[in-house]
Amino acid sequence: MQVSLEITSGIERKLTITLPVAGIDGEVNKRLQDLSRRVRLDGFRPGKIPMKVVKRRYGAGARQEVLGEMMQSSFVEAIQEQKLNPAGAPSIEATSDNDEGFTFIATFEIYPEIALNEFNGISVERPVAEVQESDIDEMIETLRQQGTTFEDVERAAELGDRITFDYVGTKAGEAFEGGSAENSTLELGSGRMVPGFEDGLVGVAAGEEKVISVTFPEDYQAEELAGQAVEFACKVHKVSGSALPELNDEFFARFGVSEDGLEGFRKEVSKNMERELRQAVKNKVKNQVMDGLLKIHEVEVPSALTSQEIDRMREQAVQQFGGMKGGFDPKQLPAELFEADAKKRVALGLLIGEVVKQREVKVDDERVRAMIEEMASAYQEPQQVIDWYYSNDEQLSQIKYVVLEEQVVDTILEAAQVSENTCSYQEAIKPAERAVEAEEADQEETA
Repeated sequence: MQVSLEITSGIERKLTITLPVAGIDGEVNKRLQDLSRRVRLDGFRPGKIPMKVVKRRYGAGARQEVLGEMMQSSFVEAIQEQKLNPAGAPSIEATSDNDEGFTFIATFEIYPEIALNEFNGISVERPVAEVQESDIDEMIETLRQQGTTFEDVERAAELGDRITFDYVGTKAGEAFEGGSAENSTLELGSGRMVPGFEDGLVGVAAGEEKVISVTFPEDYQAEELAGQAVEFACKVHKVSGSALPELNDEFFARFGVSEDGLEGFRKEVSKNMERELRQAVKNKVKNQVMDGLLKIHEVEVPSALTSQEIDRMREQAVQQFGGMKGGFDPKQLPAELFEADAKKRVALGLLIGEVVKQREVKVDDERVRAMIEEMASAYQEPQQVIDWYYSNDEQLSQIKYVVLEEQVVDTILEAAQVSENTCSYQEAIKPAERAVEAEEADQEETA
């Protein structure tokens, strides 16, 4: 076997491999001899078929089979010999097949060599916040709002009420598409309808009719209605007033609290908010570290790995919207939708792997246990959740990888420039704009 290596780009390689004729013919003959003892042909006794008949009948297929196996084995041998680490399957092209041998070219990408830069070039702002009593009050009120019920009332509609009504929209006296409905329900003040529509129905009682004049916003998605003045003829059938649930044992039981009344409920709400706060701060710090890691490194991403990540993201998107049940093929989603994020994910994965290797980061089993217990604490039967994770290798592996990422973040934070930002609970849990994305947006605007 003859092998030559060509470096065609930063991470692309070409191996030209020539297999000797003698080796190919010897393996083909060996296979045909074995076949002659097993095959059955009309007019010949088993094991007595002349070799020239076997060659004529099965020679071409046997040779293709042998070439396929030898190309695969010789490629593996060649990359080991050249100390190459392919990132994906090679593209194979046969270039010659003659008395001098069979030659093929294997084109592929290798994993990039990454030289880690100093982490002190990464800046991180850590949110510092506490759950205040007022935050707990606000959360309890939010939970009450989510439990709002509606009962029919014999009065004019007010903001916050829910009405059942018919409406017909017209523009210049003509009904327009999508502008009419019967027995539609609407919570006044929800902002679902065109500005001015819901306000126009305040004060209308069941059985009454009213014509509301509104103007669609200039940026309305339907171009034929954008900026247009229209009228809606409305007939109200029912007005339902909202009622918030009382803070009683029945309400507390919905959230798994059965003891100590309001005080016990506040403690449970506070505990959940503290957990949410810790996770939000952890995520914000991690995102800044990862964005910083990308910023101080240039990583050439193998296209094969990007394609694999795009396929994973396609499947995740389809699963999220329930498309798998309908038989929707994820590959119908354009790759361009996911390409940028896929490249970032792959680049981060390569960088994290390099930090793990160079800094010899090992998964801390105690942190794995602590993370699982933290997650389980949100359930009524925590031990069942813990047992489930430790009996499910796939799920446990995912948790271990998350912990490994956290340990990488901690390693980087030891050298990074870290400052603290004292803020409110609401500010701390609010998702932050990703720094890398914001920077790219700024570059696009100035380009």
